[in-house]
Amino acid sequence: MILIHPDREALSLAAAELFVREACEAVADRGRFTVLLSGGETPRRTYELLAEPHRRERIPWDRVHLFWGDERCVPRDDPRSNYRMARRALIDHVPVPPSNVHPIACEGSADAGAARYEAELGAVSQGAIPRFDLVFLGIGEDGHIASLFPGSPLLGEPDRLVAVATKADEAIQRVTVTVPVINQAALIVFLVSGEGKAAIVREALAGMREVPARLIHPVDGRLLWLLDEEAVKLVEEDRIRGEGVKL
Repeated sequence: MILIHPDREALSLAAAELFVREACEAVADRGRFTVLLSGGETPRRTYELLAEPHRRERIPWDRVHLFWGDERCVPRDDPRSNYRMARRALIDHVPVPPSNVHPIACEGSADAGAARYEAELGAVSQGAIPRFDLVFLGIGEDGHIASLFPGSPLLGEPDRLVAVATKADEAIQRVTVTVPVINQAALIVFLVSGEGKAAIVREALAGMREVPARLIHPVDGRLLWLLDEEAVKLVEEDRIRGEGVKL
């Protein structure tokens, strides 16, 4: 499903309300709510909105478990850290127990951090691929998701839950979950805003070329794209010209 909102603020509000709804339903049905968080500016605003009192108070935070889809191997107080962003925007402002917060830690080495995180995910799911209740994803201008980049051998990884990733123009190593972990989720939500993402959104939705985002197909779950009008404008133009792009 694709839902288009007027701007990033409206998109972020929709994502925050979705989080609240899914959290309450998951806790009522299964006793806990597990989320795989994303980095980036659009999720940041969503996290800030979740911390506002009238949403914060509706969420059973003692049953919420926060995980991350990927992380740069930098100190936790580094501005490039996805954990730091989520902590400053959300975690510091809500009563989630520290034991329910599961950041990726690269202390020692990236390989050691990936092994620790894979063990942690395995413990949550008793050795199976974990089934997150909600996964938030962004999409890079090159089509990457989490830290799974175009051309990476990790795109076809069938067995590992977590792996070390590198970006061609970046010296910092990263730790990322793999495609099978994402696809096992009950609900996967792409959050994409801004004109700068319009070209890759068109490519991802229309199948114009294979990009990592096109590998996301829930095994037994739902896929939702939350887009603003700037991000979808090229898709809208294609539809108007009759080129077969379906929304």
